[in-house]
Amino acid sequence: MSRPSAWRVVWWFGFVSLFADMVYEGARSVYGPLLAALGASALVVGLVTGAGEAVALVLRLAFGPIADRTGRYWSLTILGYGLTAVCVPLLALAPRLGAAGLAFGATMILLERLGKAVRSPSKSALLAHVAAAVGRGRGFGVHKALDQVGAFAGPLLVAGVVAVSSIWTGMAVLAVPGAIAMVLLLVLRARVPDPSAYDETATAPTAPAERRGWWAEAVGAGLSGDFFRYAVAASLTTGALVTFGIIGYHLTVEGLLPVAAVPVVYAAAMAVEAVAALAVGSVYDRTGPRVLLVVPVLVALVPALALGSALVAVLVGVAAWGFAQGVQDSTIKAVVAELVEAPRRATAYGVFAGIQGLLAIVGGVGAGWLYERSLVALVVVVAITQVVALALLADTFRRSARLRRAG
Repeated sequence: MSRPSAWRVVWWFGFVSLFADMVYEGARSVYGPLLAALGASALVVGLVTGAGEAVALVLRLAFGPIADRTGRYWSLTILGYGLTAVCVPLLALAPRLGAAGLAFGATMILLERLGKAVRSPSKSALLAHVAAAVGRGRGFGVHKALDQVGAFAGPLLVAGVVAVSSIWTGMAVLAVPGAIAMVLLLVLRARVPDPSAYDETATAPTAPAERRGWWAEAVGAGLSGDFFRYAVAASLTTGALVTFGIIGYHLTVEGLLPVAAVPVVYAAAMAVEAVAALAVGSVYDRTGPRVLLVVPVLVALVPALALGSALVAVLVGVAAWGFAQGVQDSTIKAVVAELVEAPRRATAYGVFAGIQGLLAIVGGVGAGWLYERSLVALVVVVAITQVVALALLADTFRRSARLRRAG
């Protein structure tokens, strides 16, 4: 059987993500109202959604080195997607568990996010190999755009089900796209067992005797200073970007929209995210990483707009949230592939995500706490962090450019 083209593989990875995103983004679009229906406060919503993002990010510190050490990139990718495909539909059981419903719902959300941690370093490393043959900015951008088609369709599916039935039925129907994602992934694994064949820059894995200790690898020993400066700067934007759980909670408790309309707003944000991933990925391949300097500006605008009382301003804020999210989840990863050699990319993606996750849980809890006390304080704190992030990103890109010229 002939090897499929690199673009075909990129698209295939994208279709796997499309159906998987229908599952977890469909659920994520109503996490705020869902948790509120189970008795959660804004602080609890912020804690659960922030902790979920932290689990999805911090635990990549472990699963990145595991992938690089074992070479089981495909196995970890399949396991991670499987957790998502199973845990989201199980949320339909939460209201039947009485007082335990909130704890069960929170647990399923965290386990679904664990699936993201398990698969993401391996999936990103596999995709980075294939994308090397087509341009990493475009490769990651196209993959993210397809991913966002699912992120758009999933919330619309949930919105339609909620409108005629309930949130819980909406969670149950997400079992269907989850099953489709798993079938596509297994077929892709059979067709492309070794994506590194597409990457002319790939080198042989480090021999076991030359490897550092597991813990040293998990915390990024040997990765460059430029990588860590970039990781901290990017993570400041991740941590300060308020979760959609808080935005969805705000939309419902303030009476700005009915619950059934919240997934529609989320779907619109996902459409913006897809456009952002494609546009910024293409610009990145032509102009380099400085295009990412727009992210801190967008992040700073989100709470000022999306958590206000005027619906039009809120929707503009949601669009800014979607654009920032699109760049964070696509083109930002392309920079990591440029800063780190192929045999350590899964580890680097894990370390990168771990730093993001630490700031995500601080940001999620902090946003929930400040939301209940002072919106002005929340806006000011986010703005200050983004000034710092902007300065760090600009400095990192200057240093990297000087090193490239010197080399």
